[in-house]
Amino acid sequence: MNQPFSVPARPGLRQRMIEDMNVRGFSAKTQHDYLRIVSRFAAFLGRSPDSATAEDVRRFQVEQREAGMPAPAMNSHVAALRFFFTTTVDRLDLSHKLIHVSYPRKLPTVLSPDEVARLLGATTCIKHRAALSVAYGAGLRVAEVAALKVGDIDSERMLIRVERGKGGRYRNAMLSLDLLTLLRAWWKEGRRQGTMLPGGWLFPGQNPVRPISTRQLGRVVEEAARAAGIAKRVSPHTLRHSFATHLLEDGVDIRVIQVLLGHAKLDNTALYTKVATRTVRTVTSPLDKIAGLIGDKAQVDS
Repeated sequence: MNQPFSVPARPGLRQRMIEDMNVRGFSAKTQHDYLRIVSRFAAFLGRSPDSATAEDVRRFQVEQREAGMPAPAMNSHVAALRFFFTTTVDRLDLSHKLIHVSYPRKLPTVLSPDEVARLLGATTCIKHRAALSVAYGAGLRVAEVAALKVGDIDSERMLIRVERGKGGRYRNAMLSLDLLTLLRAWWKEGRRQGTMLPGGWLFPGQNPVRPISTRQLGRVVEEAARAAGIAKRVSPHTLRHSFATHLLEDGVDIRVIQVLLGHAKLDNTALYTKVATRTVRTVTSPLDKIAGLIGDKAQVDS
């Protein structure tokens, strides 16, 4: 986040944008990405980004498309520039010129309950098993798992406090009895090893004063999947997808799942209805309900 815009900009412009993002509680990664995108736009212009015209914005997006930039990346650019134009420089006229690109969403990879059990069973230590169990058992994002502190586990109310959720949103996640038992076992082992500091990270990294990295958790999942003989391409987020899908298949209301996942929009949660195969199999086809009538009619006609 210390890189300046690629070309000279109006004095204080970058700092103003950082302040605007801080006020809204944007994460460090989001701030880094937004600054990088605005810097790229400034390099395209060859001048300060707040001096852009509507034609500049149009040409920038045309060039992105012709260069073969994927739609999700183009939409990330739209989000960053829209924030810059709307909030930092008060150029609503340019914000309206940004085009959000529609594209079909890929269905998420989901593990079966048996595959999840095999994956968790293939972890090499209790710390990794506990971390992945939180991702699956509470449906947390990998960054949310890494950011948990010991004090975020509320055993009295059986909740996990997620204080560093996406978009800076706070929420409560579910805490099952089995997960609490596993976390207590990890807490005791972590204290014995001297890596679990009082009031510190629930899953510390190699240096206990810092949390485990999301990259490390990704490697843990990949290694466990290979050891478990799971051929699917998996990541920590696969466990979150599996959490939501399995709840939906068990009949949990989709709006409850939305709250548990921390989704701002129900549309994001509704995606899991497309991969909840057990739910589809339990639905009775209307053809089955009239099959007897068809048979009776066929006998009369014959």
